[in-house]
Amino acid sequence: MGELREVEARALRRLLRREPGPARCLLLDCRPFLAHGAGAIRGALNVRCNSIVRRRAKGAVSLEQILPAEPEVRARLRAGLYAAVVLYDERSARADSLREDSTVWLVVRALRREAARPDLCLLKGGYERFHSEYPEFCAKTKSLSSVSPPASTEPIELGCSSCGTPLHDQGGPVEILPFLYLGSAYHAARRDMLDTLGITALLNVSSDCPNHFEGHYQYKCIPVEDNHKADISSWFMEAIEYIDSVKDCNGRVLVHCQAGISRSATICLAYLMMKKRVKLEEAFEFVKQRRSIISPNFSFMGQLLQFESQVLATSCAAEAASPSGALRDRGKASSTPTSQFVFSFPVSVGVHTAPSSLPYLHSPITTSPSC
Repeated sequence: MGELREVEARALRRLLRREPGPARCLLLDCRPFLAHGAGAIRGALNVRCNSIVRRRAKGAVSLEQILPAEPEVRARLRAGLYAAVVLYDERSARADSLREDSTVWLVVRALRREAARPDLCLLKGGYERFHSEYPEFCAKTKSLSSVSPPASTEPIELGCSSCGTPLHDQGGPVEILPFLYLGSAYHAARRDMLDTLGITALLNVSSDCPNHFEGHYQYKCIPVEDNHKADISSWFMEAIEYIDSVKDCNGRVLVHCQAGISRSATICLAYLMMKKRVKLEEAFEFVKQRRSIISPNFSFMGQLLQFESQVLATSCAAEAASPSGALRDRGKASSTPTSQFVFSFPVSVGVHTAPSSLPYLHSPITTSPSC
């Protein structure tokens, strides 16, 4: 395989302490999506190298496959603008201990084929050792209690009787991604919470929750009900584009519905599936780890499965153009509540049509056939 230079944790720490610039190193996390989401070295990009990518690639993954949402990073790699690329897995101590079918080696092969003058390094001891020695350089999952309401005896006028304070909402919104938060109508009515988190925009996934601070934040509404007749999938691409527009402006968006359990969770799941190219099962567990009470209704789960099949089919076709165009057109063509995306499961929920990549999960998800 050729030499893969090894780098100690302390050397990486020195690199991370430097001011970022055009010759900075690129840090690639070669662990599974869920492991990266639970905790990662700050600034690291998670490579996409799941079982679907591996089957399609047959041992030769491309930069487009492993970094599908990072066109600027791919361009910089091809132009040789990174001084070094540091890869890490969970705990590998040495390069010669890696298997040739490991994710690290698959990524190394792709970089050597497509990147210009890559100086490739393996972090000795992986994430486990680095986190044990330098936890301040790692980002860990925020818990449900990461934001607490400020102590106050003054009642807050919410403007609607439906925005009460259920017990599970006492902790505040949860971070799904650095720019994407999930919460409830109660959270959306608390300007102190929103300002504490740096929220700049809200995506209101309901037809009856008011927008309390329209002069202060950017708002978008998706007027769907939480029932089996509602077609939420026709809004997926519009919601994804709105979230991306907030991200592109360096803002943060709170996606909420009434309880932050079904409708808003569905939108967050669709965003992860589309932008991170992960299965519904992976996205579901990722979000559930952050907000344990999520539970999209049965029809929404069906629509998410339908969306998953479209995302995976687009990925399997390896189209040069972005997949968002075809999905957006399909969504616009089905913008009525009687859309074809209102989905009925053809089999019982407990039957799996393909082996699960996360066998320890006990979630109501039927995985889609892989390509």
